[in-house]
Amino acid sequence: MRKAALVSGLIVLFALWVLLLPLADRSSFSVHMIAHMGIVAGAAPLIAIGLSGTRFDFSAGRRWLTPLTASLMELFAVWIWHIPVLRALSEASPFLAAFEQAVFLAAGLSLWLSCLGGAATGREERRLAGTFGLLFTSMHMTLLGALLALSPRPLYGDGEVSCFGVTLSAAVDQQAGGVVMLLVGAAVYLAGGVALLARTLNAPLPDR
Repeated sequence: MRKAALVSGLIVLFALWVLLLPLADRSSFSVHMIAHMGIVAGAAPLIAIGLSGTRFDFSAGRRWLTPLTASLMELFAVWIWHIPVLRALSEASPFLAAFEQAVFLAAGLSLWLSCLGGAATGREERRLAGTFGLLFTSMHMTLLGALLALSPRPLYGDGEVSCFGVTLSAAVDQQAGGVVMLLVGAAVYLAGGVALLARTLNAPLPDR
């Protein structure tokens, strides 16, 4: 299962970085959001499942990398890269765009590995903390997605863009991107948090 998850996560990354972003209109905010959610809510959890408990699990041995600190790191990464000025710079610079994608992957992997991986000792405690970390991430994803979808004016450009061959105004494109964040990002992190909570509640009690 771990190998299949790892391979699936790498395939998702390949599809996003080699097929979607180079071929799609990078000025489209909804295309950006599909790539963003595909990394942090698609590829990252799959790769984390594949790496958890292996020698490539960088969350093991790093006591500072807790689900809560990783969740705050992801909050910072997500919100900072959606500042309009940085979005415009990322769209204009391939180097900055690549750095942005790397930050999204690092933040996503840090959060999911801190919840799913790490040393065997203390795993139950991390699982409970992971529940709060993932639910907190779902909340701030929901907030940002709602702000983007309900904004009275476009924050990222003012012209028309092409999203998979469909011409959209800047306002509609931004609304579509906000909906993608709401439907994909918030839902995946919420499901992850609920799944971790269910595993914690169903775990056998330690022998006394």
